[in-house]
Order: sequence, then C-alpha cells, then structure tokens
Amino acid sequence: MKKSQLQLAGALGHEAADKRIDILRRIGETGSISQAARAAGVSYKAGWQAIDTLSNLAGVALVERVVGGAGGGGARLSDAGRELLRAADELAQARAQVLARLASEAGHLPKSSALAALGLRTSLRNQLPCTLLSLHAQGQAVRVQLRLAGGMLLSSRITRESAQLLALCPGQPVLALCKATAVKVSAGDMPAEAGNWLHGRATRVSRAAGGGEVALELAGGLQLVGFCDADSGLKAGRPALAFIDESAVVVAVAG
Repeated sequence: MKKSQLQLAGALGHEAADKRIDILRRIGETGSISQAARAAGVSYKAGWQAIDTLSNLAGVALVERVVGGAGGGGARLSDAGRELLRAADELAQARAQVLARLASEAGHLPKSSALAALGLRTSLRNQLPCTLLSLHAQGQAVRVQLRLAGGMLLSSRITRESAQLLALCPGQPVLALCKATAVKVSAGDMPAEAGNWLHGRATRVSRAAGGGEVALELAGGLQLVGFCDADSGLKAGRPALAFIDESAVVVAVAG
C-alpha cells in the first residue's frame, strides 16, 4: 500500500483559530488527549473531534496511541504531527510579519473576518461578515446570535463541541456562511413568527419553470443569493424576503 503523504496545505489552510493546533501541541506536551483537551478548555469529545478533523485534512495520522506503561497508556505525536506543528509555527511567524508590514504601510487593516474570507475556498456562495452577540446552550447544541454589518440579526445552531473548538465569544467578528439553495426568497411583509428572516431588495431574478435564482441586496450593502418559487411574483428592484434555517448557517472565524 502506498504511504500517505502529509498534506500541510489542507491541514493549515484555515488558520489555527479553532484550537485544533493548540490541542495537537498540548498532546505532544502531556502525552494525553484528555489532559490536552482540559488544558485547552474543551471537552474530551471535542478534543478527539479536533484531532480526527485535523488528521483528515492532513491526510495522515497525527497522533499515535501508546499502550501500557506505568500510566496505563496515552498518546503521542507522530512524525507527521511534529512536522505539522513546525509548519504551523513558521506560518504564524510569517503571517505576523506580513500583517505588521501592511499595518505600518497603510495605517490600518481590514477586519479579521474580511481577511479570513480571502483564505476561504468553498462552495458556500453566501459569506456574510457578522459580529457575534450571544451564545445560548440548548441541549447538545448551541444557538449563536449574530448581527450582520447592516444591523439585521441572524442565528446559527451548532454543536457544543464546535462552539468550544472555535472559541466563540460575544463581540467576536465572524463570518456566516450558507448555501444559496438553503435561502428561500419570497415577496411580502416580515412574518410574525421567529426565525432567520432577512429583508432586502431583489437585484436579479432569473426565470425558470420551477422557480429561479434571486440576488438580494441587504442593509449595509451585503449581497445574498437564494431561490424562489415559480409563482413568487418577485421582480428586480422590488422588496424581497429571505428565510434561512438556523441549522443551515455555518460560523467561520479568523485566526
């Protein structure tokens, strides 16, 4: 069987803001996933999730189990895990140098969420800068309340482990991502029931027998893409209403 190669670009392509690199580093220091997770401020389950995800992105195992011994076994970094940490350190130093140079030349930098968007390559067409307002635990899920750049509110429902690994906190700049097919656009007034209802102006409406794609301009100049039914009656230049289910909204953070 051909030996898998370490995919550094895949594993380090989205910064280390979600604590995965931090947890990997702590495993190397402590020899224990449970201790590493506790020191990073996440649950044992979240610690395993972080390592599993990072290993998938890297294409090779980053952590090896240690069986037996006085402590009853534990975990250690593989050669690939140690190499990944070295690469992460060098990238962090290079990024800091570039940001410092840009800050001295321009006197300011874009918000971190805007910088994060430059590094994202995803099929999710809607990428909206937000500020995180609050986090509310609901069973095994967490409801994340967001404020869009134009002032409208948006909610996302994610797992507790994801909230821990992203180190989410109020006041944090984030990106709200969702597929265009998850955005249902219609005409009419804002409904009374709760939910992710965003009002805007239709700027482009495609015509199709079964409905079509609609581009909206939201408050603050944000752009949103969704789909409407065939009999929606939507026209370009007219008010439009978009609905997004909370579970369809993905939260992304910058490093």
